[in-house]
Amino acid sequence: MQGLVAFGAYVPRLRLQRAAAVQANAWFNPALKAQAKGERAIANWDEDAITMAVEAARDCIGAHDRARIGQAILASTTLPFQDRQNVGVVAQALSLRRDIGTLDIAGSQRAGTSALIQALRGSGETLIVASERRRTKAASPQELGYGDAAAAFLVGSENVVAKLVVAHSEAVDFVDHFRGHGPQSDYDYGWEERWIRDEGYNKLLPPAVSAALKRADLTGADIAHLCVPVAMRGVAPGLAKRLGIAEERVRDVLAANLGDAGTAHPLVMLADALAAAKPGERILVIGFGQGVDVLVFETTPALAKLPARLGVQGWLKRRKAETNYQRYLTWNDLVTIERGMRAEGGALPPTLSSGYRNMEMLLGLMGGKCRICGTVQWPQSNVCVNPNCNAFHSQDDHPFAEKLGKIMSYTADQLTYSPDPPACYGMVVFDEGGRFMADFTDVDSESLAVGARMRMTFRVKEFDSQRGYTRYFWKAAPAA
Repeated sequence: MQGLVAFGAYVPRLRLQRAAAVQANAWFNPALKAQAKGERAIANWDEDAITMAVEAARDCIGAHDRARIGQAILASTTLPFQDRQNVGVVAQALSLRRDIGTLDIAGSQRAGTSALIQALRGSGETLIVASERRRTKAASPQELGYGDAAAAFLVGSENVVAKLVVAHSEAVDFVDHFRGHGPQSDYDYGWEERWIRDEGYNKLLPPAVSAALKRADLTGADIAHLCVPVAMRGVAPGLAKRLGIAEERVRDVLAANLGDAGTAHPLVMLADALAAAKPGERILVIGFGQGVDVLVFETTPALAKLPARLGVQGWLKRRKAETNYQRYLTWNDLVTIERGMRAEGGALPPTLSSGYRNMEMLLGLMGGKCRICGTVQWPQSNVCVNPNCNAFHSQDDHPFAEKLGKIMSYTADQLTYSPDPPACYGMVVFDEGGRFMADFTDVDSESLAVGARMRMTFRVKEFDSQRGYTRYFWKAAPAA
């Protein structure tokens, strides 16, 4: 039987302080003051649904043999490409094997749970990732309530840490919000909250969950963790009460320090619940969006043996408070600022042919290791860089993405254009050999130091706004 073999998550480092946004916008909408508490996770300027998906997948997979993964699925409603398979970029960044099935799933807030159900009904090992970075209008409740995050699961039949007890779905075209085509297609258009609560959550969730429990011959008392991805006050406790589930078993919706991560949120909550669960406990997770998905899992003894990972709580602890609301607006193109002459050159046209030729090197950060002397290097070349070797055509593939290193030299450049000045970059020396000249991300220029530990992270290199094309590459970020 298929079940969950591993899980992981990713939450961006930056936390927009809601009070900063409210202070800037309460003059226009005083009602926002009610949402001034707490913080929400916001993606850096070089992060999107693809880069967050890669990070969540890395947290999930860990040291697991990636050659065993036979399928990869990415669920999101904010995918960067409309006509380029987004999960293909993720698979290449993870250096998954070529002969795998890949699929993007979108169009609904329950795309993540629906993708998980599909994988659980299949065979072999499948990587499921849900990732979301939704745009919001300034001074909107969504700006304060949404959050950016991703979650990943490995589905298989061996070493299962949580076995599927039941999966139940109901399709109902209940439109609580939508994002269509046209000038406003970047933003959600939402309906009135009371109607969504009364006609949506309160009428659609209870019968769907009850049907799932009945199919599994379970009652509410059998559920140890209830994951309801709804931040609206009273919905989750009210549902628990109707189902006979103790209120203390309702999982934190993470509204205070993360925000609503859309398609990813049910899976973020599931990953968080698994990290806290003990073997033999049942977890119920709900997906809501033009219908309802209900999944019940039962954890196994293998859960206690699963290698440590950062998970939701680990990423939440890696935080930096962002009080500069103007920076958030600029990164999300909600204001136009004077970027200066150095930004006028713009991005170069996409060189699709050379990108394809160097795909493994650029997206997978694949280098080489000399079979003669053992020297490792990036990029791979026809000649070994070791001056005492210089062997020709002697290199095997050697991945650098998961290698740790330290800063050998660095600069914080105020002259080079960067969306987040100063532009920080430098030479990273890997512990196992090899050097890499890298852009730095998620760093504070004043805290940079020679010898600082760094890890590699998959990020946006640049965005070609004229053609709508995003280039990706690996950057260096603090290891802790």
